[in-house]
Amino acid sequence: MAASALTFQSTVKLLSGYEIPRLGFGVAYGFGKEEDPLELTKPGVLEALKVGYRHIDSAQLYRNEREVGEAVRESGLKREDVFVTSKVPDEGEPLASVDASLKALGFDYIDLYLIHSPPAGKENRLTKYKALLEAKREAGLELPSVNQVELHPFCQQRPIIEYCNKHNIAVEAYCPVIRGKLDDPVIVDIAKKHGKEPAQVLLRWSLQHDLIPLVRSSNPARILSNTQIYDFALDEDDVKRLDALDRGAEGAISWNPIDVV
Repeated sequence: MAASALTFQSTVKLLSGYEIPRLGFGVAYGFGKEEDPLELTKPGVLEALKVGYRHIDSAQLYRNEREVGEAVRESGLKREDVFVTSKVPDEGEPLASVDASLKALGFDYIDLYLIHSPPAGKENRLTKYKALLEAKREAGLELPSVNQVELHPFCQQRPIIEYCNKHNIAVEAYCPVIRGKLDDPVIVDIAKKHGKEPAQVLLRWSLQHDLIPLVRSSNPARILSNTQIYDFALDEDDVKRLDALDRGAEGAISWNPIDVV
């Protein structure tokens, strides 16, 4: 997608035929921070929906699916206007997990259901994936529509991106603003050049690489500022400088799926 064509309403068409918003709001509160997920989730999601997010990324492991569902209902938006993701927990049985998520969210359906932390071993991963397909009542082993991995300039997961692009699998980026570690001179310099915040530069980098960044915040001002990334574009030199920051696996700051064999 051309950089100039990106808007807050931009979506990606998945292999399933459904559209997923290009910017997502994550609710993994309590991961990497001392904070109460139950206290922060509902006001955070309500604020996100208020400023225009239409993509919420949750998981059973976050223990706040109920609060996500309540926020969507209380927002006044139609259920079909909000794309909601959840995930089967590491040790969860997929069919039971889907039912549990639906019950907690209070929804009739979930737009996207992911394997949270793919278990070690190809056969184990395929077993869990096949069970999710059964929950979807589909036959055969179709390709997934979405892959969600840690992605930012320091950890670009290039082999994964290449595979997903080849097979038309949309890629979601978690930790896209490196959990606030934004003092790298290159990032700071590019932010000053465009009169933007470093976090906005990183989110713009994600979008211009056709990624779907998932941002988390409980701060209303930050929730809004993370959406103000459509009034500028990184030029070719900016992108090259950010791309050059890649450290491969060493650049990861969170759990990294490339470490699971």
